[in-house]
Amino acid sequence: MNLDTPRGPVLYLDGVTVSFDGFKALDGLSLIVDPGELRCIIGPNGAGKTTMMDVITGKTRPDSGTAWFGQNIDLLKLSEPEIVAAGVGRKFQKPTVFEQLTVWENLELALAGNRSFLKTLRARINPTQRDRIDQVLEIIGLTASRDSLGKILAHGQKQWLEIGMLLMQEPQLLLLDEPVAGMTDEETERTAELCNTLAGQHSLVVVEHDMDFVSRIARKVTVLHEGSVLAEGLLSEVQANEKVVEVYLGR
Repeated sequence: MNLDTPRGPVLYLDGVTVSFDGFKALDGLSLIVDPGELRCIIGPNGAGKTTMMDVITGKTRPDSGTAWFGQNIDLLKLSEPEIVAAGVGRKFQKPTVFEQLTVWENLELALAGNRSFLKTLRARINPTQRDRIDQVLEIIGLTASRDSLGKILAHGQKQWLEIGMLLMQEPQLLLLDEPVAGMTDEETERTAELCNTLAGQHSLVVVEHDMDFVSRIARKVTVLHEGSVLAEGLLSEVQANEKVVEVYLGR
């Protein structure tokens, strides 16, 4: 599958509705994300942010609507592994790294894609792959920790390593779910720098509650409420929107 984006958005959701036992988690949600864009998604709990990412990654099938990745990839026809292979990477809120492996080995394993664990550890990587791991270590700021076991990393470092593991698969679209939850101020600042570095090379959709963090990375912000888009625009525009203040920022 080849992603064709020069003529249009990298992600296109239109009229996506998802119901759980009569409750509409998404209600006609429409969203467009352009190639290289960094989009922040905010909104109160229950607004539909996680369900939206579940639809994009194939975990949840909508009752109605369309979801396209580029011009020619219908996400609703693909399985979760096929969506990953197409170029969509998702980072969940809680970091999931292999704690008994080193930082380098975690990235090496991520490089393997769907190959088995033991086969991967026995395989020899080529110089190009080795250079790619070095490059990602530099991007995520963990070059000095390359030989450290995952279990001794600080919380923020584990988050960056997991982002690095996604980068090894060279996704065109990265979905980050509350990437700074539980981080120190310094870790939050470094994560903002990382997101700003990745934007342009990748399209990023960042779901976050920390408005200070959002202010450091926000270009365009989408506010979800009750499963649909309440407002969209620059952060300053969203913050001045009376409806947004009423349902979210004013709380």
